[in-house]
Amino acid sequence: MSESDEHPPPEHSPPEHAATPPARGSEPTSPTALLRIVIAQGTFIAALMFYLGAMYTSSFYAYFHISLSALDLGFGEQVTQSLHMLKLEVLVAAGVVLLLVAVPWYSARSWPNGAAAPRAPSRAEVLAGRLQLPVVAVGVVLLALWSEIQPYGWTAPLVIAAGLLMGQFRDATGRRPTAFRYRALPIFAAGVFLFWALTQVTVQTAERDAASRARHVTEWTGVMLLSTHPLALPTSRVTKDVLPSGVRHRYRYTGLRLLLERDGRYYVVPLGWNVKQDVMYIVRESDTVWIGLTPGTRPKLLG
Repeated sequence: MSESDEHPPPEHSPPEHAATPPARGSEPTSPTALLRIVIAQGTFIAALMFYLGAMYTSSFYAYFHISLSALDLGFGEQVTQSLHMLKLEVLVAAGVVLLLVAVPWYSARSWPNGAAAPRAPSRAEVLAGRLQLPVVAVGVVLLALWSEIQPYGWTAPLVIAAGLLMGQFRDATGRRPTAFRYRALPIFAAGVFLFWALTQVTVQTAERDAASRARHVTEWTGVMLLSTHPLALPTSRVTKDVLPSGVRHRYRYTGLRLLLERDGRYYVVPLGWNVKQDVMYIVRESDTVWIGLTPGTRPKLLG
């Protein structure tokens, strides 16, 4: 028997670490993957803006005792209403949350499969990990004092969410949590608390804007009504003029202000109107009622 028969040549095997080429369209930078990301993020942002717009509109007009269903607003109108949330304090809070969410994964982007190699953590990361439970505890205490910290109750869920996100930084050994209950579950809970905080901010912003508008009734758009028959308006606060009999619309009413107009319905109030005591009148435009709009009275600037 030859020496070659005793020791057959080893079979050729592929390298142990040979990389399998990714399927077409699965690369993070491929046009298909980018398109899916853009569509998913755009859908989420549109849904979030619709929700915030609906919450803002509902809370704003609820201050004037008008239900959202009576307004019959479309999707685009609801989304537009969410732009009222673009205020300084909201943008600052959103920037802080975005920073907390982005930092834990920033260093992982340069590694394959999204897994970052262990490295020495920074002092800020170690400190954040150690303060996770104390920050969450502070948020729970604020939550227990909900009625005492109003109108800043939204800080309680925001602090809890910040504490949960702080646990996603690297620990003292240079690794981040990977188990479900240490990573996915805290992130989901943080998202819920952030959503709660954003809802509270939206409601309070709408109520604050509504209260500010109710204090300046004279600055609203003026309304003049012409009618063929008398209207049930308080003549003690609304000026009523009776025109000559040859005019079709004999009854003219002035001294009204417009809150809202929807589908030919005009929500009007008299001057000096009090949102907590007085009645709001709904006038529908028709063949017998003509409605004209005039500028409201602007306050005089001193100096």
